[in-house]
Amino acid sequence: MTLSATCAFAGGSEYGSWNDGNYTGGAGSMIQNSQSVTQTQWSNLNGQLDTIAGDAVVMGAAGGNLMDITTMNNTAVKSSQIVGPNAAIGSNIDVGINNIGGSVGIQNQAVCNGLSVSTDPTFSATHSYQECGALDPSSKINANVTNIYGDAVFQSSALGNTFEADSNAPNMPVFNKQVNNSIGASTINANIYNIGGSTSLTSSAIGNTGQVIHYNTH
Repeated sequence: MTLSATCAFAGGSEYGSWNDGNYTGGAGSMIQNSQSVTQTQWSNLNGQLDTIAGDAVVMGAAGGNLMDITTMNNTAVKSSQIVGPNAAIGSNIDVGINNIGGSVGIQNQAVCNGLSVSTDPTFSATHSYQECGALDPSSKINANVTNIYGDAVFQSSALGNTFEADSNAPNMPVFNKQVNNSIGASTINANIYNIGGSTSLTSSAIGNTGQVIHYNTH
């Protein structure tokens, strides 16, 4: 999958070529990122929460490769993120929550590869390659929630590759390739009783996802 915006000057002499092994980019910020995971990354959270006057918030996460880039210059980003086939990326939450005076929030996420690029120059070029070969990005929530005065919100997500880029640069070429060979799994098992406010449960499993925002520069 390729996500592209305005491609003026992409690969031109001013900014070099993406296929050039000695790529140096133009004036400003040049960022080369190479990340690789070959072993399992796993998070387990077990807990009992009882009789709390305020809110109860529970969060779990497991990630393979994550990169967040923010610049205020002309920027060239070249990023490679790979999770190997012997790795498993997973996060489990197992909690009992009772008698809470406020609201309850439980959030869990497992992601193989994640890249976020935010720039504010006159030129921004991003070349991203993501490959998730993990056994599974897996997110699971097991919860017993009772006697809550406020709201109860549950969110679980399992992501293979996720890419985000935003810029107000007049020129913003984006080259994005995502390969997912994993089996994603997101699970919520919840027993919910006697909630004073609202309740929502959201679960999602996504192989590849990308978002490109190019702000109006006129």
